[in-house]
Amino acid sequence: MADVSRHHAGDLSQHPDVHEMRERYARVEAGRKEVAVDGLVLLAGLWCAISAWTVHFNTTRPDLMINNLIIGLAVAVIGLGLTMAPARMQGLTWAAAAMGIWLIISPWVVTRAPNAGVIWSNVVVGAVICLLGLVAAGTVMRGKEPVTAAR
Repeated sequence: MADVSRHHAGDLSQHPDVHEMRERYARVEAGRKEVAVDGLVLLAGLWCAISAWTVHFNTTRPDLMINNLIIGLAVAVIGLGLTMAPARMQGLTWAAAAMGIWLIISPWVVTRAPNAGVIWSNVVVGAVICLLGLVAAGTVMRGKEPVTAAR
């Protein structure tokens, strides 16, 4: 019968998979640290999508409501994609920045006579999405640089 009552201090240096575990730990450690930006892009997109109902856009002209819903969902999908596959989503970070600029000007283009709440909501969320899109583009581009060994 084996003696299981003693607790042996774990020394992983003798573990058969220690090399593989160290490589995996190094890959995780070297991973992207800017995941918060991706989550903020997702949240800004969701806010844009629901802003028409929370800011009480004029329901007699649903054009801006539909615009914000579509743009917000698209930005949220970009944020989700940045979280899951940042290297593949590099080009769409610039699209998020462009969508932010569109959100800033869309109250005047789509409705011609927006109220103050709609203007402030779109300008703020558009500026946030544009800024986050530029930051995400910068972090994705910086992540593509080759890693050199420190000397």
